[in-house]
Amino acid sequence: MTRLRSDKPFLHPDCQISNSSFGAFVEIGAGTRVANSEFGDYSYCDRTCDIENARIGKFSNIASFTRIGATDHPMDKASLHHFHYRSASYWDDAEDDAEWFEYRASRRTEIGHDTWIGHAAIIKPEVTIGHGAVVASGAIVTKDVAPYTIVAGVTAEPIRRRFSMDISERMTALAWWDWSHDRLREALSDFRTLKAEAFLEKYE
Repeated sequence: MTRLRSDKPFLHPDCQISNSSFGAFVEIGAGTRVANSEFGDYSYCDRTCDIENARIGKFSNIASFTRIGATDHPMDKASLHHFHYRSASYWDDAEDDAEWFEYRASRRTEIGHDTWIGHAAIIKPEVTIGHGAVVASGAIVTKDVAPYTIVAGVTAEPIRRRFSMDISERMTALAWWDWSHDRLREALSDFRTLKAEAFLEKYE
């Protein structure tokens, strides 16, 4: 029997999962926290990731120690500290600030299909990573990343396109990530051996 299954995610030890959903053949690495998020089919993350308020597309490759949807502190208030929004932890007669947590949860991070998020990268709330994009290790991403673009640095900036604009648009139109599990298996040898343009010429 295969290690990954269509009916439930493969969760490694010590994961903390809350208010989240997972597609088929998903794997979550050891010690990872996933909160208020969605994982598309075939996506995985390696160990010790922190993912919150995010929508992860299909076939996303997320390396270890990555943080997606990194939450903010309230910089416009008198204090940054969480005593004033996690107040129930400090006083018996105080409640947590529900409005602040609702605001945080609404700031969704969007990760496209067939993306690669490198080791220890940080992606801020309300950022969209386009289909086929690559985020380099250690990058801090504060603004949207165009499809099939490679970004790196602090703060992250485009390095180059992964594919030409023409190939990027054709690959997006092909949308192989929506193929059935059986069709992916039939095309497996071509995924392994064909360059992107040759793959498009065969399957468009």
